[in-house]
Amino acid sequence: MRGFLVRSPSNKTMPDKTRVLVLGGGFGGLYAALHLDKTIARDQEIEVTLVSRENFLLFTPMLPEVAAGDLELTDIVSPLRQMLKRTNVLIAEVESIDPAQRRVTLAFGWNRDQKKILSYDHLLLALGSETSFFNLPGVEESAATMKSLGDAVVLRNQALAMLELASLVEDPVIRRNMLTFVVAGGGFAGVETVGALNDFVREAARYYPNVTKEDVRIVLAHPSAVILPELGEDLGRYAQRKLADRGVEIRTETRVSGYSERGVEFKEGEPIAARILIWTAGVTPHAVLQTLPFKKEKNRIVVDETLEVPGFPGVWAVGDCASVPDTKTGKAQPPTAQHALRQGRHCAKNIVATIRGKPKKPFSFTTLGQLAIIGRRAGVANILGLQFSGLLAWGLWRAIYLMKLPSFEKKLRVALSWTLDLFFPKDLAQHVTLHEVERVQHRLEAARRRPLLPTPRQVETSSTEQRFLRVSNGPNE
Repeated sequence: MRGFLVRSPSNKTMPDKTRVLVLGGGFGGLYAALHLDKTIARDQEIEVTLVSRENFLLFTPMLPEVAAGDLELTDIVSPLRQMLKRTNVLIAEVESIDPAQRRVTLAFGWNRDQKKILSYDHLLLALGSETSFFNLPGVEESAATMKSLGDAVVLRNQALAMLELASLVEDPVIRRNMLTFVVAGGGFAGVETVGALNDFVREAARYYPNVTKEDVRIVLAHPSAVILPELGEDLGRYAQRKLADRGVEIRTETRVSGYSERGVEFKEGEPIAARILIWTAGVTPHAVLQTLPFKKEKNRIVVDETLEVPGFPGVWAVGDCASVPDTKTGKAQPPTAQHALRQGRHCAKNIVATIRGKPKKPFSFTTLGQLAIIGRRAGVANILGLQFSGLLAWGLWRAIYLMKLPSFEKKLRVALSWTLDLFFPKDLAQHVTLHEVERVQHRLEAARRRPLLPTPRQVETSSTEQRFLRVSNGPNE
């Protein structure tokens, strides 16, 4: 097998370092890495590495605002390398974890055919969650989701594409089907998405003379009797009334059973001939975690009060993928961002304490409150037991999440975008057209066919860098 061998000009043996490996660049992983970066990463004998799918932190609570055109893409992402000064940042997929050998295998490249193995002394699992489609026919293949930056971009451009196409259609039935959107799931993600999408499509429709307000149909399907169950029945019913007043069709006690050429199918009632289904109805922890020999509850890794995995010293877990005990209720803590970032920071402190031979401290945190926006200038909130709704809740949502953005630059950008939104209409430019999608697909296919690593003939030995590069065809060469 042909390959490259890099030799160091020095024969000195480097001392072993204490290796701290953080898997996941979400709230839990990043805030753990930030604390490690400011503390033990300064030590020459300690190596801190963060592995993430993307090279940025995505501020997920504001994803619906990107889909609705209220914020730009770069407003809600923070580059990891600019925040972590002393931490190694690797952008790759976690392929497997071997707790016995204390090593992790990463996959990277266009086809994920390149591998890299990392050893660790301390491993922090903060891989978050993935969308669960419950094996419903046609849903995973065709439904849009709201988990990534790409999801928000795709949804915005799909909505505009449907408006452009519908404006050319004379048949009112076909036009209505093209402008029918179904959001599955009445939790925070589903409600905020349907509110933002409803505002965006109805405002944009005013610029298409051939499209009437009756052509636009926005549907929210939820399996329970009241949406937003986390906020209680009163606020959930308020949100239902407010969304209904704005033209959203609420279908409670309704479960999606599939997605086919007939449209969105339900276990209860007739199907809806919708061209776009947005799926926000379920999540599950990262698939690689299911193969690990750790105790789990509802597929989440069970940890003790210090956030360490019992029976596996040096292995820790936080965020959506961890079942963290609540010392006050005896139940697992909810998988929210406010819990994940505090768990990540606290876990990092316990890792530092362990390395320095100091005692670990138990994690304790009580939910401060929960908020949701349900469209322009309307929201619901429960903060420290106090309930708010309407314009006040919407203002609280914006103020609180603005403060939670990780940098002053992002705070300023978002505040400026929100200010401009008060005076100017939404931008209706379709950033990705159907023609552009075809061109991008061709480019990606061409890139996949090209080798990621250079061939031996393309590599030149540099004497000035004092590096020795040898192409080996076998063990005898």
